[in-house]
Order: sequence, then structure tokens, then C-alpha cells
Amino acid sequence: MRMTEPGFPVQVIRGVPVVTAPQEIDITNASRLRAALLHAATRPGAALAVDMTRTRFCDSAGLHALIGAHKRAQAEGRQIRLAVTGAQVRRILALTALDRLIPVYTSLDQALAHPPAATGTRAGACEQVVSNRRAPGRQDR
Repeated sequence: MRMTEPGFPVQVIRGVPVVTAPQEIDITNASRLRAALLHAATRPGAALAVDMTRTRFCDSAGLHALIGAHKRAQAEGRQIRLAVTGAQVRRILALTALDRLIPVYTSLDQALAHPPAATGTRAGACEQVVSNRRAPGRQDR
């Protein structure tokens, strides 16, 4: 089932709304990604998936859109799941610790197959990860 497109394709697959992200997510299209995520969030269900399997680049504007979607989903007792295959995108998610906040899968099928995790258990995980990281070369005494 295909829904009206706010900028990027939104489909319902196996009962889960899926937003298909473009090859590059940056300041020029992050607002359209955000709109697509908000549009998909109007569908019922415990999860929302973002198909980033074609995505090869994601800048801070794209990450901000994903964080916003995660916060909204969490507030509603839902979960965002990312399907990411690109090494650069996986790396930026790891460097920013978003992969600890938002579940990341290696395929869309995997993202759709997993039951939703209990939301709220990861609340504040991003802030905790950031506060636990040390500056390069700094040692605790």
C-alpha cells in the first residue's frame, strides 16, 4: 500500500510504515525526509522503518531529522528502525552514537522482522553515551 508522498516514498510493508530515503541526505532535502517521517508516523503501529539501503551520505541535517523522528516515536511509545547498508552512513551513525539510540539493521527485511523493543529503556542513551566519551588523548586520573 502506497501513501501520498510528502517528498520521499512512504509504504506500508507487513503493517509497518516504511520511509524510503534517497541516496544522499543533506541540508537540501532533510526537511522533506522529516516531513515523510512525520507523515509515516500518522499510521498506526508500534514501529516505523526508514529504508536507507540506497543511502550513501547523510549529513548533520539528516541525522537531526532522524533524531527528531526518534524522539517523537518514543514519546508515542513507538520505535524507529533504520535499514542501512552503506559503510559511510553506518560509520556516521556509530561516531555520533545514534546506532545506540536507534536500532540499525543490515536490511529492510531484518528491520521489519524484529518485534518492537520496549521504548523508554533507551531514553537518554544518546546523552549517556556522549557524556561517557572522553576527548582524544585525555586520561582519567
